[in-house]
Amino acid sequence: MLGYFGTHVDSARRRYLAYVEEGIDMGRRPELVGGGLVRSLGGWAGVKKMRREGMDRIKGDQRILGDSDFVHAVLAQANDRLERRYDLKQRGYDQDIVAVKVSNIFEIEPDDIFRKGRQKPRADARGLFCHWCVRELGMSLTELAQKLEMTVSGVGYAVRRGEALAKQFGYKLIQQ
Repeated sequence: MLGYFGTHVDSARRRYLAYVEEGIDMGRRPELVGGGLVRSLGGWAGVKKMRREGMDRIKGDQRILGDSDFVHAVLAQANDRLERRYDLKQRGYDQDIVAVKVSNIFEIEPDDIFRKGRQKPRADARGLFCHWCVRELGMSLTELAQKLEMTVSGVGYAVRRGEALAKQFGYKLIQQ
């Protein structure tokens, strides 16, 4: 949370404290006080009215997650990602196929991706490999770190580097 207020811990804490102090002057705000979702809708009468009018189920409390439209959009995006992962697995995509695809792009051997070293082509290939394995196949950073004999943070960095490469050069795991 402090990241919203700055990158340096001490200054972020000072900014957060100032933010909280500003809020104190606003006094007690009924829309932010207790009761949960039912109270936010005006009690059970509001819930019943919503049902009578045929409105969609509410997926979240806007005081916490955001309004229902936002929550629906996030859930739809997560569902799309999950469907893509199932589609890739159904087509037989796994880390070995990803390694072959990446090695073809960078003109290296698939085993080179799993070897230690920071040579540019190997590091870039490893980054794209990590990006596709994590973002497309849904592998965990920990699982990939063990396979590549890297730290979890190193894999996280490689994922970001691979994502940047994919955007820069238009690399796609599968063409759509």
